Amino acid sequence: MKELNLIPKLKDALEDFIQRLKDKYQDALISIILYGSTASGEFTDKHSNINLLVVLNDTSLENLSKVSDLINRKRFERFHPVFFTRDYINTSCDIFPIEFLDMKENYLVLFGNDVLEGLKIDIKNLRFQCEQELKAKLINLRQLYLRLNKDKVALQSLLFKSFTSILHILRNVLRIKGKKPPYLKRDILKELALEFQIDLKVWDKVFAAKNKQIKLNNKDLEDLFINFVKESEKIVDIVDRL
Repeated sequence: MKELNLIPKLKDALEDFIQRLKDKYQDALISIILYGSTASGEFTDKHSNINLLVVLNDTSLENLSKVSDLINRKRFERFHPVFFTRDYINTSCDIFPIEFLDMKENYLVLFGNDVLEGLKIDIKNLRFQCEQELKAKLINLRQLYLRLNKDKVALQSLLFKSFTSILHILRNVLRIKGKKPPYLKRDILKELALEFQIDLKVWDKVFAAKNKQIKLNNKDLEDLFINFVKESEKIVDIVDRL
């Protein structure tokens, strides 16, 4: 296995996890691929998960149940495997271009075949998914605001989670424009400002609050939430016209 930026405890757990999958599925196991921050070398011990693509020749529930005890062990709680067949990958990259582009961006084959190599993803499908997910998140934000606007803790949690998920989509919007998107949130914001001439004041304030660089009182939080939704709506309009 390539040297990974993991503490020894997690590295040993990963090697154990791989071996147990091989023992369980034997020839039915096609590939195990590590992707995301761990593969890119940007894993942080406190906040990152270990994302794994596990490719089998059969992903029926009966077959997956063979590893249910493995998935639920405390030793492997940081591991987030997704189980696909090769056919599912080949027929689904047009529906989930964001997910497969994320995998292709930083990955490492730990066992078996490189099923991501040569996988073609149409930018038209990417634009459609970005627009669809952004609009769905805005609908959800408006609905949840009506329920949570009197609860500061819940509203702040919603704001921070929405910031992260929407920024992840916007990172892929940069791909639509032919850019190779940066990985760090602050760099993504800078690139978005350059590409779409958006005002980053609101985004910067959410980012600072999320990282505990500033503290929000109730009025600050509500104003920031409302302005964040407004700025997100502007981005959706831009994506809609791409």
